[in-house]
Amino acid sequence: MLRRLLVVVVLLAGAAAAGGWWLRGRLTTPYRAFAGAEQFVDVPQGASVGRIASLLADAGVVPDPITFRIAARLSGADRRLQAGEYRFADAASPYDVVARLARGDVFSRVVTFPEGLTIADMAATFAGAGLGTAAEFEQAAANPSAIGDLDPTARSLEGYLFPDTYSMPRRAGAVMTVAAMVDRFRAVVDGGVRRAATARGMSLRDVVTLASLVEKETASADERPLVSAVYHNRLRIGMPLQCDPTVIYALMQRGAWRGNLTRANLQMDSPYNTYRYPGLPPGPIASPGRSALEAAVEPADVPYLYFVSRNDGTHAFASSLAEHSRNVRTWQVNYFKGQRAKGRGQR
Repeated sequence: MLRRLLVVVVLLAGAAAAGGWWLRGRLTTPYRAFAGAEQFVDVPQGASVGRIASLLADAGVVPDPITFRIAARLSGADRRLQAGEYRFADAASPYDVVARLARGDVFSRVVTFPEGLTIADMAATFAGAGLGTAAEFEQAAANPSAIGDLDPTARSLEGYLFPDTYSMPRRAGAVMTVAAMVDRFRAVVDGGVRRAATARGMSLRDVVTLASLVEKETASADERPLVSAVYHNRLRIGMPLQCDPTVIYALMQRGAWRGNLTRANLQMDSPYNTYRYPGLPPGPIASPGRSALEAAVEPADVPYLYFVSRNDGTHAFASSLAEHSRNVRTWQVNYFKGQRAKGRGQR
């Protein structure tokens, strides 16, 4: 009798060992049963472990719901699984899948909006990132209600969509993306920028409008406070800003921009033509970045009224028209004469 009992114990121990070996292999062996290059699984907010297990099994990501639930329980992650959309491409073990959901390693598309873009430019970038169509983005950005408390007179979100890199869910869409950009704008201007604007007697719309001009005029962070100073000095004495980018923006709004600013363009009748109308244009002409916003409220303490491009990304600044005329002669007239002469010499 004792001998039979020992045999039974040995058999049961062997079966347990074999079962444990089988289960360990089941939990650690990479698995992939879905067709195609990738599989997406959307885990709803508040979903139970059982529900998540069924979704993953139905998608061919794990072999069966029970195996996933055991993996989640044994790893101690059964209460830490996070909602979101997950992308699976390579075979992965149930333990690996559990670890991904516990980390919240959700799938997202990364899209970067550089400084100085208009809504139309951003719409093209949005579409290029595969988040939706340009038309959807422009429609979402045309609704100014998201900044009604910041700028009650805004007719769109032009200037208020902060340029940055965003990681967005695959199905974020234009409305969610635009909302994220407005939220980032608020985070940047809250505090220092708004306090400095109030101290200068500037509305936030004035700040964003001026910052957009600074952004379009120079890509150099060091020069932005200088460009801002030129515009502040001109505004103070009632001198037209004579900002080329504002005229270009007006032409773009009319579908008349041909890539070259002409004398006739500078005479066009538009409130954005800062050659004809003194003061700031009606609103922002692009989305400024942080340094341009800061420069708009913290201009350099300099007497400059003029600047001209040195054709290398920097500018020559001047306080008098005579000095500016010399800079124009040096950096525009003589420079391009020299370039033409070089071109003829190379033929």
